[in-house]
Amino acid sequence: MAFSKTLKELAELTGATLSGPDAESVVILSVGPLEQAGANTLSFLANKKYRNQLETSTAAAVVIPPMIEYDKPCLVSKNPYLDFVKIVYLFAPPIPVPEPGVHAMAVVHPGAKLGKDVAIGPFCVVGENTEIGDRTVLVAQVYVGEQVKIGNDCCLYPQVVLRERCVLGNRVILHPGVVIGADGFGFAPDGETYKKIPQIGNVVIEDDVEIGANTTVDRAALGETRINHGSKIDNLIMIAHNVKIGSNTVIAGQAGISGSTKIGNNAMVGGQVGTAGHIHIGNNTILGAQAGISRDVPDGAFVSGYMARPHKEAMRILGETVRLPGLRKKVEDLEARLKQLEKE
Repeated sequence: MAFSKTLKELAELTGATLSGPDAESVVILSVGPLEQAGANTLSFLANKKYRNQLETSTAAAVVIPPMIEYDKPCLVSKNPYLDFVKIVYLFAPPIPVPEPGVHAMAVVHPGAKLGKDVAIGPFCVVGENTEIGDRTVLVAQVYVGEQVKIGNDCCLYPQVVLRERCVLGNRVILHPGVVIGADGFGFAPDGETYKKIPQIGNVVIEDDVEIGANTTVDRAALGETRINHGSKIDNLIMIAHNVKIGSNTVIAGQAGISGSTKIGNNAMVGGQVGTAGHIHIGNNTILGAQAGISRDVPDGAFVSGYMARPHKEAMRILGETVRLPGLRKKVEDLEARLKQLEKE
């Protein structure tokens, strides 16, 4: 039998307010986007500028914010996106992972220590003196080097590489292709070529961090590269050696964080942001997409542009560039009139 909940039960779960005709009795069997939702499907709308999508949607009910008026069954929520996420968890199918135990085609060094109910899938490699905590899952094709420490309830997806002496906390998720602990980019010129600087530090990733596919976090030259608890890192991001990222910071795709940069707590880093090295980005900052950060950013600042400057200033400058063709025409007209006056 399909999993189902009434809209009333979902209201009790989220604390949202029921609204619309016969809302209590509406049965929800699935969740989906407005444009694809059908009978018995719940959807959501968080931004009022997409209000017109409600008119054509065939969703059985919608999660909406209070400022949107809607005369059909709905859940009115102060945070519709978050409440919808809570509901999605109910209807989300379980992600298939290996059963606890070591697959016959995995290679686990006899000196490794495995906690309770650890699952190690096919073609995984676990090095000597490595410790893996309870209920952690290595899905398949995961390489874990020597002297690594992995906490409880972690999930490492295929082709993750976790090199020697790196540390993961509890409930860390590493998506496919993540590389933790590759050598940092350190070379010293000797007059004719470049001499590699040994990268003898490690990477420490604290509890509840999630890192997206094909992101790399380099080991420190000395000491550690550290990502503090609760931070979320998107796909295709480069985090260089000796970087420190604070707690509950989010970084969007294709950003590049140069060596020894420090990012504070609760920061939001937009896509394709690039930073210079050895700078400090404060707590509660916002770095707009494609911003080029060449100097320190104070707590609470919102910067954007290249080079990055206060966001409102950057937007004014960008707006003025649209007027440049007209301004040039005015200058040319004024020059022509001035020349005419000089002739007269």
